Amino acid sequence: MDNAKRSGTNLQTIKMAAADDDIEKGYAWETEYERTWEGLTEDSSGSLQSSVNEIIRGNKKKQIIKRASNLKLGMIRYLFLVIDASNAMNEQDLKPNRLIATTKLLETFIHEFFDQNPISQLGIISTSNKRSAIISDLSGDIRRHLNSLQKLTSGAGEPSLQNSYEMAISVLKYVPDHSSREILTLCGSLTTCDPFDINFTIKTLREHRIRVSIIGLAAEVRIMKVLCKNTDGKYAVMMDVPHLKELLNDQVAPPPIYKETKPSLVLMGFPNEISADDAMLSTCWCHIKNEAKITGHGYLCPRCQAKCCDLPSECQVCGILLVSAPHLARSYHHLFPLAPFNDVSTEDALPAHRRFCTSCQTYLTDKISYQCQKCNSVFCVDCDVFIHDSLHTCPVCTSGKTN
Repeated sequence: MDNAKRSGTNLQTIKMAAADDDIEKGYAWETEYERTWEGLTEDSSGSLQSSVNEIIRGNKKKQIIKRASNLKLGMIRYLFLVIDASNAMNEQDLKPNRLIATTKLLETFIHEFFDQNPISQLGIISTSNKRSAIISDLSGDIRRHLNSLQKLTSGAGEPSLQNSYEMAISVLKYVPDHSSREILTLCGSLTTCDPFDINFTIKTLREHRIRVSIIGLAAEVRIMKVLCKNTDGKYAVMMDVPHLKELLNDQVAPPPIYKETKPSLVLMGFPNEISADDAMLSTCWCHIKNEAKITGHGYLCPRCQAKCCDLPSECQVCGILLVSAPHLARSYHHLFPLAPFNDVSTEDALPAHRRFCTSCQTYLTDKISYQCQKCNSVFCVDCDVFIHDSLHTCPVCTSGKTN
């Protein structure tokens, strides 16, 4: 592309007051080194295990502490994954290379995303050689997304963030206003080759209320940081594979919606399931354009009786959102999240002969345990994280048995 301009060369022309504040903070390599070893202290027996256990406990509780309450969340999300498939993803600082390591983590992310957001939809865009392409359309079909990731191969040249975002905008601007429009980018390149000034794309993203978040795999890039800040997204650079996994997990929970978003009623349909033994063989409407399959099992839209093969999905005939009751139930915990458990001293909360976790019944050896605010039941740190991440309800409160 002869008239392509590198966004890195246009940094001097970017004049955004919101991003100027970050210059004063400086970079990590410009500050003094941290004495991380000073956080480890020996106990009375001379062992460091208690300090190590404290660090592990803090890491497990980090996700629970991050959660904020009393916020309006975008329950129905439309998210595009933009994956850098350029030559930079062939680097082997992540084994076996950046692209393979990233796609493996994205497979786990997709499962977690639909587990926590069952009535949302996701699409995948790859960018390489200054071009972009949609390799998986917006849908709730996990298998299609995973197959698209497995077929993704690294290309040549450089990525084009602007082409990727313009492609995502052309789709996201038509989704309902009550939904959350998001773009999550994983970029290993330090440059982006764009056809024109990317500031116009940033303006368009703001006009359509599309939130852009970027995870860098190499180093911090100024234009990416400005882009995320001006679209109310998050920008971070990974340090290692566990940190990259943590950054992806931060994107699983639904983000707060914009203040301009007005509440509205959402029309949904609860289709009837038809089994392969009772129904005639037919083709579902969701695969009638490509990969057409003749099957008996499916779901019938309550409005137009069109057949779809999986839930949740959007009826291809009348456009109604087709869901099941469990999908709404699994989204319920975002509206009313379980309150964090209180940190209590294990010795003060329980006598020695009853010092067991209420859930897994293991003996509590840590100095700190976690107590439910309602039923006063005491749990270990692993059960505390499992209850808040997976169950979303206290098992003792649900059973009606209180201490």
